[in-house]
Amino acid sequence: MTLRVLLFASWAEALGARSIDVEVPDGATAGAVLTAIAARANGVSLPRPALAINRQLARADDPVSRGDEIALIPPVAGG
Repeated sequence: MTLRVLLFASWAEALGARSIDVEVPDGATAGAVLTAIAARANGVSLPRPALAINRQLARADDPVSRGDEIALIPPVAGG
């Protein structure tokens, strides 16, 4: 299945886009989506992001479904 993944900050910079489509098998998890996207980063070390499925925070073992929108949200720091 093909899922739309929204990218922010360092993830968007590393992949050169604010969103990408990723192909994962039926029954995949949010963690599998993250793994598929990280493989496209050409070895760039990126911070572990928070995951969201359809604008709700998710865990890596949460299942994804056809049509879901996934977001990778890098850690935020500031003062």
